Amino acid sequence: MHASRSTHASFAPLRRLEGRLTAGALFVCDHASPALPQAYGDLGLSPEHFTRHIAYDIGAAALTQRLAAQFEAPALLTTYSRLLIDPNRGGDDPTLVMRISDRALIPGNAQIDEREIEQRKQLFWQPYRDAICDTSVQMRTTGIIPALISIHSFTPVWRGHQRPWQAAVLWDCDDRLAVPVLQGLRAQGIETGDNEPYDGALRGDTMFDHGTLPGLPHILIEIRQDLIADDAGVAEWTTRLTPVLRHALAPPSAHEIKHYPSRAASAAQLAKLRESMT
Repeated sequence: MHASRSTHASFAPLRRLEGRLTAGALFVCDHASPALPQAYGDLGLSPEHFTRHIAYDIGAAALTQRLAAQFEAPALLTTYSRLLIDPNRGGDDPTLVMRISDRALIPGNAQIDEREIEQRKQLFWQPYRDAICDTSVQMRTTGIIPALISIHSFTPVWRGHQRPWQAAVLWDCDDRLAVPVLQGLRAQGIETGDNEPYDGALRGDTMFDHGTLPGLPHILIEIRQDLIADDAGVAEWTTRLTPVLRHALAPPSAHEIKHYPSRAASAAQLAKLRESMT
């Protein structure tokens, strides 16, 4: 499926929530929406697929918005489904555009070629990634280094197995936010996964490119989707997370540039990638 750039001219690939550049935190939501640009139709899928986790992270957008408001912080949210292209994957990741997701064939992606993948990257993936970079740079010019906080949700059951966690903290080697958030959630009696059900070390993902490489404090927080599927759940988890994040963001170290190693790349690879950023 090839669509001209003009076909997508009216589709904005991200939503910006304004906030104080001095807030000390930038919230992002990679999988905020199940929508598709009109030119892509439904990718050959039934409407039911767009109510599921394969299309977006249920509840994550609403929680991101509520948390950003609590901190008077900027937030950036995608406006398109990860079925189109996954903004939390590296630009050269083979899963950037999925042909099969959770055992469901995606007809509109099944025969996709490199030209179409590149066009989706330029139209949808790149603007979101650029916005994160540009906003974090603007925030740094105030003299206050922002922490990058990414909000996701996960399914209660995966391939027939009940997941025991209510929340999860994903991180690589930078523990400045991960440790206090883990401790804070567990102190509330919340069953919290430490790099479960996913590992936070993924080369090229949003946290790697915009946290690990530039040295910003960062964290990816996952909430089980059924717990934030309605307004009451979102309000409850906003109340739970806000004091935990305030505590984690309080130390000066949460607003410093510091380059950590990564489990997703060697020291030589990191040095080369960081050099390419300057």
